[in-house]
Amino acid sequence: MRHLNYSHLQYFWTVAREGSVAKAAEVLNLTPQTISGQLKLLDEAVGQPLFNRVGRRLVLSEMGRVVNEYAEEIFTVGAELANVVRGHQMGGPTSLAVGIVSSLPKLIAERIVAPAIMAEQSVRVRCHEASLEQLLSELAVHRLDIVLSDQPVPDGLNIKAYNHRLGESSMSFFALRSQARRYRGRFPASLTDAPMLLPSPNSALRRRLDDWFEAHSVFPRIVGEFDDSALLKAFGEAGAGIFAGPTVIAEEICRMYRMSVIGETDEIKERFYAISPERRLKHSSVVMITDTARADLFTARA
Repeated sequence: MRHLNYSHLQYFWTVAREGSVAKAAEVLNLTPQTISGQLKLLDEAVGQPLFNRVGRRLVLSEMGRVVNEYAEEIFTVGAELANVVRGHQMGGPTSLAVGIVSSLPKLIAERIVAPAIMAEQSVRVRCHEASLEQLLSELAVHRLDIVLSDQPVPDGLNIKAYNHRLGESSMSFFALRSQARRYRGRFPASLTDAPMLLPSPNSALRRRLDDWFEAHSVFPRIVGEFDDSALLKAFGEAGAGIFAGPTVIAEEICRMYRMSVIGETDEIKERFYAISPERRLKHSSVVMITDTARADLFTARA
């Protein structure tokens, strides 16, 4: 595909957003036949179908999802450009693309990113969650402004990216309020044979937890392993087991998930990083959220 027809791309994007050719035709004030013909031309230009028909529904194909992500960015930036031309948005970046590593506690991510959303100058924040490797590849091609992670850029990775340490936290262990007394008295020995919800084995926190269990001769009964920290806590709230989380957000965890702290250790530290494509942070919203995290989230709760 040497040249991209942006009219065809807009028709495709509208169909993907509205969910059907008929609804897209109403939005664009065109006939369904016209849109269907334009989609066929775009398929031919790409070299493969962008939609698959499932029953009476159109579902994005694998390539369609890729094209839709780019179309979303193209037309979002186009709308922002129109605002700038009209004089509605002057004075610096109006969007912030944040990558969030799946294992990063969502409450930590929310506390870091929230100042950008609440800022006096309107900023549109787009958050994308994936593995660190996936997010770093997107950072390398400037599809993200910053990546929030619980581990630094791995050594030997051939990607130009820089670590900016935000802070660290000791770890607390949480159990349902109705079960907390059972485990609090003899902590950490009480964790032996206790049902435990843990991060996935390939995460940095999991390795530190395993080392700590071994050092204290504690052998919990692992009942679940999770890539996603919010899903792990949801299982904890349902009574499936005990889990560990950063002490800096212990109050929020207890309030949101109806848990109680049964013990804390300074021997395990979870560290948090902002990873950027440049050595010196330049994006005004990135500078604001990283400075605020260091000053308010981690320092104040240390």
